[in-house]
Amino acid sequence: MTKSADGRIGVDIGGTFTDTALELGGKLYSSKVLTTYAAPERAILDGIRLVLASAGVGPEAVRGVIHGTTLVTNALIERRGARTALVTTEGFRDVIEMRRENRFEQYDLNMVLPAPLIPRADRFTLGERMGAHGEVLKALDEAEVEALADRLKAGGYESVAVGFLHSYANGAHEKRAGEILRAAMPGVAVSLSSAVSPRMREFERFNTVCANAYVQPMVEGYLKRLAGCLAGIGLACPVFMMHSGGGLMSVEDAALFPVRLLESGPAGGAIFAARYGKAHGLDRVLSFDMGGTTAKICLIEDQRPKAADTFEVARTYRFKKGSGMPISIPVIEMVEIGAGGGSIAHVDVMRQIRVGPESAGSEPGPAAYGRGGTRPTVTDANLLLGRLDPDAFAGGSIALSVPGATDAMRDHVAAPLALPEDQAAVGICEVVDENMANAARAHAVENGRDLATYTMIAFGGGAPIHACRVGEKLGVDTVLVPPGAGVGSAIGFLATPFGYETVRSSHLRLEKAEAVALQAVVDEMKREAAAFVARGAGDTAPEFSLRAFMRYVGQGWEIPVDLPDAPFAADCAAGLRARFEAEYERLFGRVIAGQAVEIVSWSVRAATPEPEVPRAAPPPDTGPAPVAGTRRIFDAGARDFVAAKVVARAAMAPGAVAEGPAVIVEAETSTIVTSAFRAVMQTDGTLRLDRRAKVSETSSGTRAGEAV
Repeated sequence: MTKSADGRIGVDIGGTFTDTALELGGKLYSSKVLTTYAAPERAILDGIRLVLASAGVGPEAVRGVIHGTTLVTNALIERRGARTALVTTEGFRDVIEMRRENRFEQYDLNMVLPAPLIPRADRFTLGERMGAHGEVLKALDEAEVEALADRLKAGGYESVAVGFLHSYANGAHEKRAGEILRAAMPGVAVSLSSAVSPRMREFERFNTVCANAYVQPMVEGYLKRLAGCLAGIGLACPVFMMHSGGGLMSVEDAALFPVRLLESGPAGGAIFAARYGKAHGLDRVLSFDMGGTTAKICLIEDQRPKAADTFEVARTYRFKKGSGMPISIPVIEMVEIGAGGGSIAHVDVMRQIRVGPESAGSEPGPAAYGRGGTRPTVTDANLLLGRLDPDAFAGGSIALSVPGATDAMRDHVAAPLALPEDQAAVGICEVVDENMANAARAHAVENGRDLATYTMIAFGGGAPIHACRVGEKLGVDTVLVPPGAGVGSAIGFLATPFGYETVRSSHLRLEKAEAVALQAVVDEMKREAAAFVARGAGDTAPEFSLRAFMRYVGQGWEIPVDLPDAPFAADCAAGLRARFEAEYERLFGRVIAGQAVEIVSWSVRAATPEPEVPRAAPPPDTGPAPVAGTRRIFDAGARDFVAAKVVARAAMAPGAVAEGPAVIVEAETSTIVTSAFRAVMQTDGTLRLDRRAKVSETSSGTRAGEAV
C-alpha cells in the first residue's frame, strides 16, 4: 500500500444513494451505495471502504475528504429539526407567517402556503428597536433578555434564532442578546440574523435565521459523529463541506452556518457540468442531474453556473415562485423537482398517471430492490422497458427483481388503467420525462433563454438513461455524458475551490456615494470572506469578485451588477451608474433616463484559484464501437420495442461510434442512445450524443463527434 497522502475523496449523500469518488495518482475510483437514513455516516464509511479497496490503498493515502449532503434540505422539507424559538423585535412576531402580500396563484381560493417553520407559540419579542440606518431608537433591556432566557430554558428549547428589525444595519442588539442567551443557556444553539444573513427585508432574513437555528443542533451532531467515524477507520485528514454557493468551507463553519449547506450536493453537480462545458468550449450548457430522488436543472453560461442570492425550499406549488420558504443565502440557481429513479407513480382520480414527488428512497426503495417496496417507481418502469440490466445495477451490488417490478406495476398502474404492464411503464417514463422537460422550459423562460441553443450535460444515476428523450422533448441537439457521470456531484466536489461569499445590505443613494466609504464597506467584507477561506485553504491567497445589487429609486427589487476588483475612483458614482444601466438595458431593453439610482446590497466572494481545465482535443475517426450483445428496449421516439446494441463504455476508444438504438453500460449508470441519436467517444472520455439530423447537416463541414 502506498504511503503518499495525495488522494482526495468526495462524498455526496443523496435521497437514495450515497456516491463516493476517490481521486488518486491521476485515476478515479468510485462507488454507489444505498443511503442509510438513520445514520447517514454509515453509508459514507461503506463507500469509502469500497473506493479504498478498489484503489488498493489504505486510509493513510487520503489527504482530504469533501462532503456534500441533502441532510439540511430534507430536514426543512420534512420538518425534522430541533425545537426552536424565535426572538424578535416587539411588533414583528408574525412576520414569518404574514409573508408578503403577493398571491403566487391569483385565482386559487384554496391556495396553500407553507406553514412557518416556527409556530407562533414558540415566537417571543423584546422591546428593542433599531432604525433603518443603524441608529438606536430604543435600547436593549438586558434584564428583559435575562428573563426571556429563563422562559426559554424552562420551555426546553434546543435552539434559538434571534432576528431583530434592521439588524443588518447595526447588529449590536442581536450580538448582546446572543451573549446573554448563550451564558444563560449553555449547550443551546443560538443563531443571529446579523451573522447568518445581514440583509434587508425581514421576511427573508427571519426565515433564513430560523432555518439555520432549526437544523443547527442536528448538523452539529452529525458532523461530530462523522468526524469520529472517519477517525475510527484511520482517516485523520481534514474534512471540508460543499456549500450552496459552489465553494468549500470548513466543518467548523458548516456547524455554525448549516443553512449554507442547502443544495450542497446539487451545487457540486453544477461545478461538475461547468468543468466539462469548459473542456469542450461550450458557453451555453443545460446541466441535467437526475438521481434516485430528485432531478436538478441548472443553466451554465460563459462556463459558470448561474448564481442567485435567494432561493425557496419546500414549494407547495410546483414551479411557482413565492409558494415556498425563502432562504436568503448565495446559491447556485437551479430548479429541482421530485423526479428520480425512486419517484413513486400512481393513478389519480382523473385516471391519469402521476409521478412523484414522493420517493421510495433507499428504504424500502423501488419494488425491484426486494427490500419491502410495493409501489411502482421510475426504476421499476425502466427495468420493465429493458433500460436496466437486473444483474448489473449499481455495479452489480443490487440485484433487481423483474417479478417484483411487474407486480407493483400491475397492481397500482396497469390494472386501474386496463393496460399491459409494459405500456404502464411507458406511461410512467413519458410522464417523468415530460415533468423534467417542463421544469427545464419553465427555468429557461424565467431567464429569457432558448434551450435549442444549449448543449445538455447529463449526469447522476438516472440522467444518462433519460437524457436523449428529454433532449428530444426540448429540441436539444447535443448531449454530453462525462466520465464518472453516475457519481458526478461527488466528482464535482473534487474540482471545487475553497470559496465563501458574504452579502451585506448597505442602502445608499448613488449621488451620495463616496469612494472612501464604499471602499471601507468592501474591504471589511473582503476580510470576512478571506477569513472563511483561510480556515480551509491556509495561506493560499484568494481571488475576489465583487457585485453590487442596484435599482432605480422607487423600484421594489434590484439587479446584480458585476464590478471590477479595484479601488473605487473619486468619481465612482458615474462609473457605477454606467455599469448599472448597461446591465439594466441588457435585461430589460431600455433604461429610465433621469431616474435616481441606489445601491441596496453588496456581495464579495473570495475563492482560491480554480484548477485549469484542459481543452478536449477532437477525436480520431475510429469506427464502430465493439458490441457486446443486444437488448430489447423501448424507444419512445419509435413508439415500440427495438433491438438495441449493448456497448461497454470502457471498451470504447476515442472516436468510437455507437449508433442508436444502443445501451452504453458502466458501473454506476447506463446511457440510452435512442434511434434519433448517435454516440461518439471523445478524447477525454466524454460521450457525445448528437441527433442524426444534426450529424447529416454538419457532415460536409465539421466531422461528426468533433468538439465544436
